[in-house]
Amino acid sequence: MEKDGFWVFGYGSLIWQPGFTHDARLIARLDGFARSFCMRSIHHRGTSAAPGLVLALDVEAGAEARGVAFRVPPEHGAATLGYLRERELVSSAYLEQMHEITLSDQRRVKALCYVVDPAHVQYCGHLTLEQQATIIARASGGRGPNDEYLYNTARHLRDLGIEDRQLDWLETRVRALKGDAGRGHSQM
Repeated sequence: MEKDGFWVFGYGSLIWQPGFTHDARLIARLDGFARSFCMRSIHHRGTSAAPGLVLALDVEAGAEARGVAFRVPPEHGAATLGYLRERELVSSAYLEQMHEITLSDQRRVKALCYVVDPAHVQYCGHLTLEQQATIIARASGGRGPNDEYLYNTARHLRDLGIEDRQLDWLETRVRALKGDAGRGHSQM
């Protein structure tokens, strides 16, 4: 990475559970990618026998993914990179790439991004929202229930003022499938 530190773009659980030291945190946008539940999770939110789904950045012309950029100071660079690789590259379904992002203060910086590998066996970008909701409602893995991951991400995006209609729809649908539809967005 850079001798002056580097940026990491978070779009899912990194938003609410980064797990690394950072000295700046700003809302940011990555163009040309969409946040979606397009990766089967066989470790963290599902198992090999019953995969769950996790969010990934999927290449999509004209799309933009809004999330959070974290600036990692140089003295924490090596440890952070090691941590992120252990966390994000556990099954090689993500590709570690540098992409230009736009920070909320309009600066454009390069950031470390974890994007889905569409050639990987865990890629499932073809699923409908209803199929995604059905999987998320039942799956659970080493880091807990799949619906918890969805609820936390949707809530934190709302708290940051970032709109994601697909995640909002999925949250409402998963709650209905699980019989807790009365626990709306404001109750999280």
